[in-house]
Amino acid sequence: MKVHILDDWFDTLRGLRSFARLEGHEVTVWTDHVTDEDVLADRLNPAEALVLFRERTPVTAGLLSKLPNLRLISQRSVYPHVDVPACTAHDVLLCSNMHSDTPSHAAAELTWGLILAAMRQIPQQMASLRAGRWQMGVGRTLHGRTLGLYGYGRIARAVAAYARAFGMDVLWWASEEGRVRAEADGARVAESRAAFFAACDVVSLHVRLKPATQGIIGPDDFAAMRPRSVFVNTSRAGLVEPGALLGALKAGRPGMAALDVFDTEPLTDPGDPLISHPNVIATPHIGYVTEDELDLQFADIYDQINAYAADAPIHMINREVWKG
Repeated sequence: MKVHILDDWFDTLRGLRSFARLEGHEVTVWTDHVTDEDVLADRLNPAEALVLFRERTPVTAGLLSKLPNLRLISQRSVYPHVDVPACTAHDVLLCSNMHSDTPSHAAAELTWGLILAAMRQIPQQMASLRAGRWQMGVGRTLHGRTLGLYGYGRIARAVAAYARAFGMDVLWWASEEGRVRAEADGARVAESRAAFFAACDVVSLHVRLKPATQGIIGPDDFAAMRPRSVFVNTSRAGLVEPGALLGALKAGRPGMAALDVFDTEPLTDPGDPLISHPNVIATPHIGYVTEDELDLQFADIYDQINAYAADAPIHMINREVWKG
């Protein structure tokens, strides 16, 4: 098959072990990011299979209408960036492994790194040292403090294990179904949503973005947080109401935010009010961006392509397209 891979910005995939799974296919890897749909359509015109690098490029009805040879879109995890009905209308099969039973250790580790960085002022202390000013303030120990985890999923449970190793108390909040599962597992669940936000020194958000979870965190949640608390988001920016976090930081609750996700990505404006805020520690959506994690994720994607080529597709999202 003619396979096109989008948005491999650092030309990483060809150097990973999993890339060998594409042997026998005609593979084109694009290492830049294109937003113009006409330019993108011209590039991808020969493609029979399109590989998406997470949510870096949206697949719209307009783009699909310009790709007459496309038969398969292969990716991993959730797909809010893909117009599934349009895929079906154009007889394009979408395959995506939802990996509900496997945690992203890369995302969990970055979450913990951001928590440590925020509580110990690591970026600010580094900047102070490089500026010749030695120490700039006094950090806070994690041991004995409370970590609030919103969302009872695989990544949050991995973060909880780190927290317990550091001697933190873990408090949970989630959907009603998630809270039931947490209590069944013996986890400590807050009495109420407001009590959850009020009790925690750090709140870390771990929820999948879908229509039901869009904007689930709002001004009232932030207003309940402690003035010196930290809000961490390595999931998706769309889980927070637009403007709510910036307003909350200006109001002093929470006292700091540590972020890996943003409403606009790539975010390249150094003057953006969130990333330039003095009480924000920010990284450019690198939660899943490790060689190990990419090798794992793209092995799944390549397996989907090979399964399709063998007339036995797996992980089908719009199954009705498959006529085999």
